[in-house]
Amino acid sequence: MEITTALFYIFSAVLLGSSFRVITARSTVHAALFLILAFFTAACIWMLLKAEFLAIALVLVYIGAVMVLFLFVVMMLDINSDGMRDGFWKHLPLGGFVGAVIALEMAAVLMGGFRLSTAPELSAAAIQMGNTKMLGIAIYTQYLYPLEIAAILLLVAIIAAIALTLRSRKDARTQNPSEQVKVKKADRLRIIKVAPTVEVVTAPVEAAAEQGGAKS
Repeated sequence: MEITTALFYIFSAVLLGSSFRVITARSTVHAALFLILAFFTAACIWMLLKAEFLAIALVLVYIGAVMVLFLFVVMMLDINSDGMRDGFWKHLPLGGFVGAVIALEMAAVLMGGFRLSTAPELSAAAIQMGNTKMLGIAIYTQYLYPLEIAAILLLVAIIAAIALTLRSRKDARTQNPSEQVKVKKADRLRIIKVAPTVEVVTAPVEAAAEQGGAKS
């Protein structure tokens, strides 16, 4: 067995084990750490497949940014994971059925790639361009419409997350942008002309005169 094949099986076993622990860990922080391990081993598999750009993007974007932010949010909110597990076994059959359907769909899509006996040969020009440039050309030409659909779905997910987490409170102070745009200087600022007042201080002078007369 070649060293590359052995590393592939090792990383795959670690990836499957860490992915299983993500959904079975009792602590939310531990689940996030297992997810970081899963991302790291997936990046190692991408490196074995000579997809360096995808591996570096997975490490920098997901491990270096998304998961670190997720850990900060989890530690700040102090989520009660025990309450979230209520009704887990009741919904387990439906969740297992949905997971099996997703697995069958992924197998139907990916099995075509496993049937290839030999890897497709690349031309000399493609080899000189590199993985990053070839990936960019493929995404923005052949897969442009799926990329735009994915961007729309992510935008909808962001708006839905903001709408779900937005809560109106009585003691919260909010701003109305339309009212702020319509505001004028006369509504916020009033200039008042005040007459100056002059105070004459004579007490120290009179006190000094009285002290001089007493000494004389």
